[in-house]
This record gives sequence, C-alpha cells and structure tokens, in this order.
Amino acid sequence: MKKFIPLFLSLVLTALLAAGCGAAKDTPAAPAAPPPAAEPAAPETPEASKDAVASADQMAPVEDVVDPDMEPIFADALQDGTYEIAVDSSSSMFNITACQLTVAEGKMTAVMHMGGKGYLYVFPGAGAEAAQAEESALIPFAEDSGGAHTFTVPVEALDMGIDCAAYSKKKEMWYDRTLVFRADSLPAGAFREGAFATVETLGLADGRYTVSVALEGGSGKAKVESPAALRVEDGAAYATVVWGSSSYDYMRIEEEKFLPLNTEGSSTFEIPVASFDRKLVVYADTTAMSTPHEIEYTLCFDSATIEKAP
Repeated sequence: MKKFIPLFLSLVLTALLAAGCGAAKDTPAAPAAPPPAAEPAAPETPEASKDAVASADQMAPVEDVVDPDMEPIFADALQDGTYEIAVDSSSSMFNITACQLTVAEGKMTAVMHMGGKGYLYVFPGAGAEAAQAEESALIPFAEDSGGAHTFTVPVEALDMGIDCAAYSKKKEMWYDRTLVFRADSLPAGAFREGAFATVETLGLADGRYTVSVALEGGSGKAKVESPAALRVEDGAAYATVVWGSSSYDYMRIEEEKFLPLNTEGSSTFEIPVASFDRKLVVYADTTAMSTPHEIEYTLCFDSATIEKAP
C-alpha cells in the first residue's frame, strides 16, 4: 500500500504545478486598438441663425457704396480669366483685403480674403433670407495659405450693389452687407472688344479734340479742368489732365508713372486713354502734405462729348 502513496502524491503535485504554471504563464491580453483618427471638425451650422439678424442699431455705421450712375457689367463683357479686383464694402467690419475674380463660361465667382476670422458663413442675399436658408445654401469659410478666412461667392455683375449677409462667430447673428465689385480696378485687357468705346469703335481720326472728364476719389476737394484736351495719334488717344492744384509731382496708372508737362502753375499731365465711358483708376502723388502721398482717383472720359478742337 505504501508504494502507491508516493505515486498518488506525485500525480496530485504534477496537477497542481501544471495549473499554477499555466496561470503564471498566461499570455497578456493584447492592448486595445487605438480609436480611428477623427475627421477634422466642420464648422457647425449656426443654430442661432434661424432668428438672429442684427438690427440697424446693432451694426457699425453703414457706408453707401452704390453709385446710382453705375452701369452693371456682366460676365459677357469680360474675357475668361482670373483677375485681381477691388471690392467696396458697406461696412468697415467686413474688411476684404484682397479678391480674385474668375470669369468662365459666362459666369463670375470671386474669392474674398478677409482681414480677420470673425465670420463663419456668408450668404448671397439679405440677412433675413440667410436666417431661414437651408445649411446647403450657406457658404462656409476656407483658409488661405496664411490662415486667413476666405469666402468664394457668385458675382452677378460688376459695378452693382450686391447683397451679402455675414454670420458673426462672436455675436452669433447675421449682418447685412452690400458689396460692389469694381470694374474700374480691372486691367483694360480683361474686357472683350466692344465692351467700351475706343478710338477704333468711335472712328476717331488722328487729330486734336476735346472731351468732358469727371473726377472722383480722394477727399472730394480735388478738381481737374473739363473739357480736357484729347490727342489722337496712330490710333491711340492721350488726354491732357490739368489739376486745380500745383502740388502733384507725378501720376500713375497701374505701374506706369507720368511726369508733369510743366514746372509752374497747375500740375498738368498727359496720360493714355485706352477706353472711354469707364472709370480709369489713376494715382496722383501730392506734395501738399507733410510727406508726399499717393491718392487714388478715377477719371471718366465721356465719348458723347468728344468734339474737334478749334
């Protein structure tokens, strides 16, 4: 009988060791897989936009940027392409620092670069309409390479007041704005042939003429003589601009500078006129201030007033 006891104990001990070793050598559970990376959060639809529209007394002073004499210019008057364009805003709080206008297939769109990050959405219409619009009708911001907010908007026409509602991130309400995309800031090459009157379309022969000219810009106090002398030579027109001041030492159109024709009396310049009946952006450098300062103006030469000089 005694010889079976060691055998029995050996079997029990083996079983216990097997159980203990198995528990000690269990493979640790694999670590849980990390959750999948979250998608970048899209801007939330402004919940308060359904009924939050700024009233007149909640807005900064509004500037009237629409000139009643402006003639709307539609896409069919422009060459396809992308152009830098100036935009006037009715509110200094909606500051557009740069804008690119794209013309393609009879339509225009613009990418507006904002001076801050205070707006989450814009809407092509009035604030009351934006507050009731579906989310898909709202235009969210995108970021440019510098992190500034941009908005890509449709442009019905240049030189026309366009309603635009902007949703404020801080105030959580819609603000009404009026925008004017300025045709006078585009280069002459942006326009299709025949969009404006030219020496060729008017059939002007080489010679000397007079033409009425309207000046806008600056403080509103500057003046130029009208009618102005107009010279046509080799199919190109040149106007003599005589200022009501002797304090201008040069004029500039885009990157080309023009020096005065005289050294005494009213500052006088001769500048090219590529087209008539459209506002031509010019810069005139005045020395009347403590330091010389360029001032932006527009000149518009009225083709209907062109007459042969006596």
